[in-house]
Amino acid sequence: MIPLLLALASAQTVTLPVKLPEKGQPPISAQTQISGGERPAEQAALGFRRAELSFEPDPARRRLAGKAVLTFEARAAVPRIMLDLDANFIVRAVTVDGRPARFERPDGRLVVAHPLAKGARAAVAITYDGTPHVALNAPWDDGMVWSRTADGRSWYASTTEGYGCDILWPCLDFPSGEPDEALLHITVAKGLKAPSNGKLLGVDTLPDGRTVWHWRARQPNTYAIAINVGPYEEVSGTYRSRYGNTIPLHYWYVPGTGAKAKAEGLFAEFAPTLDFFERTIGPYPFGDEKVGVVETPHKGMEHQTINAYGNGYEKKAEGFDWLFHHEFAHEWFANQLTAANWDDYWLHEGFASYMQPLYGRWREGEARYAVMLEAQRNAIANLAPIVRDRVLTEEEVYEPARGGAGTDIYYKGSWTLHTLRWLIGDDAFFRAVRRLVYGRPDPKPGNVTPRYGSTREFERIVAEESGRDLAWFFDAYLRRAALPELATELTADRLTLMWQTGKGEAFAMPIEVEVNGAVQRVAMDDGRGTLSLPRDAHVVIDPAARVLKRSIAVEEMQAWRRQAK
Repeated sequence: MIPLLLALASAQTVTLPVKLPEKGQPPISAQTQISGGERPAEQAALGFRRAELSFEPDPARRRLAGKAVLTFEARAAVPRIMLDLDANFIVRAVTVDGRPARFERPDGRLVVAHPLAKGARAAVAITYDGTPHVALNAPWDDGMVWSRTADGRSWYASTTEGYGCDILWPCLDFPSGEPDEALLHITVAKGLKAPSNGKLLGVDTLPDGRTVWHWRARQPNTYAIAINVGPYEEVSGTYRSRYGNTIPLHYWYVPGTGAKAKAEGLFAEFAPTLDFFERTIGPYPFGDEKVGVVETPHKGMEHQTINAYGNGYEKKAEGFDWLFHHEFAHEWFANQLTAANWDDYWLHEGFASYMQPLYGRWREGEARYAVMLEAQRNAIANLAPIVRDRVLTEEEVYEPARGGAGTDIYYKGSWTLHTLRWLIGDDAFFRAVRRLVYGRPDPKPGNVTPRYGSTREFERIVAEESGRDLAWFFDAYLRRAALPELATELTADRLTLMWQTGKGEAFAMPIEVEVNGAVQRVAMDDGRGTLSLPRDAHVVIDPAARVLKRSIAVEEMQAWRRQAK
């Protein structure tokens, strides 16, 4: 997901939108607004083997008809099958293994009266239709975005990360509720196309001219299933990976004056961006399917192998499209590596945000890296911890009004990684990231599958790769709201440095000090360090901005901007 106002060059103070129902549309239930959190025992016991989903959107009436055939395997005995589905949908019929089944519709749920013994499998078929929630400010609000192209043709898309998959289809609305496989069948009007997740299996033409688009995706995350429909044209090609495999590349764009040239310009970014990620992190996880991007009537979203793009081909000083890059980063950090608990959301957004200054560095060097990081630094708010070590909903993590860290999961997460990379060195850092993403140190096409990860796992991997216990580091940056503060005492011949965390624990972060143009690294294993100085020395602390720490200047700038609004 993208943070609101990710125009980092101006580093404006970031605020999050309030989600309001559209006038006239049915209210969305409290249950549907929740994604993640503590799972009911009936859901935790279900292994999700396959989701076969048929969608037929009706843009004229803003309705959606669907059929879902969901195959589950019980890890433990369950008395009933409990699914999440927005109450705006009417369930017309439910069968289990082809036989009619009784069901109930408590608020935002679909409960099927069918027990499963441990190890038993069942195929649950649900026929439903209704008026899906309309996203007013997508992708920060969730649901369907009904729109039209400049020449009046239908153009619409879905986005569901915040409220979750139950806005579109009956599912297990938790990050760990991924199906092993998803088959998608999307029926659209004549002249429209429906690019979606995974690999295209074929397109059928119905007698009335409508078409049905068939896709297969491998282990998509719960909010990744995407409906994208429009009169698209396509730019496509292939990429020869450094790992030896060939990866299909596709960009679907809305035609119009100058659209083809703009589309080709964005498409030209695919190959170098892919090369950066494969060099830096490892093989593209879905090379057997595709790299897919689709132009949407909303800003963007990381829908696995079909990332939504609505940035208007914006030009930035760094010379690449930040939104395309950010969403593409999520193929590694959200789709290949998925946080099983929303409390670890920063593993998606912090890493994806850090990849952009790293890409700037890869393209242009340290100056570009520093400029991009500085803009992120100015947006860090420090209102709440990034990680709270308990099971949380997406809203509890993302929305400050509910105690969440807001965009700090992006920017503070990014700066935490920047400081960690300097602390342990590039070799240990990138080995640790690779293991986190792939679950192994030697990823290559064919030996990796999407996996779940956590902050605690990353801490353990970092300790193994660096040979150091860095609990003090992760606690200070992820589990505390306030940043460590570096206090200084300067005399004629000595500089004394002292870390203050507000919690009294030792913060062992070393710091670089430049004295008369020469830089040295000062160890601070007990949170203190001293340095002898020559007479009339000119001293600059942390001259390359290696370490994330409190900045009174940034806080005053942020306060001034709030008052100036």
